Amino acid sequence: MATTADIKNGLCIKHNDKLFQIIEFQHVKPGKGPAFVRTKMRQIESGKVLDHTFSAGHKIEIVRIENREYQYLYQEGDQYVFMNSETFEQVNIPPSMIEKPEFLQEGMICNILFHAEEEAPLVLELPMHIISEVTYTEPGIKGDTATNTMKPATIATGAEIKVPLFIDTGEVIKVDTRTGVYVERVK
Repeated sequence: MATTADIKNGLCIKHNDKLFQIIEFQHVKPGKGPAFVRTKMRQIESGKVLDHTFSAGHKIEIVRIENREYQYLYQEGDQYVFMNSETFEQVNIPPSMIEKPEFLQEGMICNILFHAEEEAPLVLELPMHIISEVTYTEPGIKGDTATNTMKPATIATGAEIKVPLFIDTGEVIKVDTRTGVYVERVK
């Protein structure tokens, strides 16, 4: 069993029967009173960030997690099927483990966090950006680039995003998967 002295950034711990990853921490030794460790932790399943203070020497349970690359193959019912490129092992991931499943593209390489002892997938992380074709959007007006006005567009994955007025159907664009925002046109 580890203590608060073992806390470091990126460490995964079990707290209140949930898995958390330490984002940042600070050991505090006030002039009066006992020392403590102030942490900012992200719950792995939900992504919520929590501020928590542990007293110095408090026992914590460290959980080993592994980050593995998997390739997206297809959707089967309400599950998404991914394959490990090295071992060809396939794993089914429910949509609840994927923050924005509408950005998945066949053949896309994603990172899956696994609980090392239980070999259970915890969360799937999409790549930061995807490149996709605009399948439908209203026609743009030539020369209308001076304003920051956006219009709705559907990309090849089926996701709806906002794009600038000068983007037309058939153009290839780069999209930020974390926010679902248009980044740039790809040539």
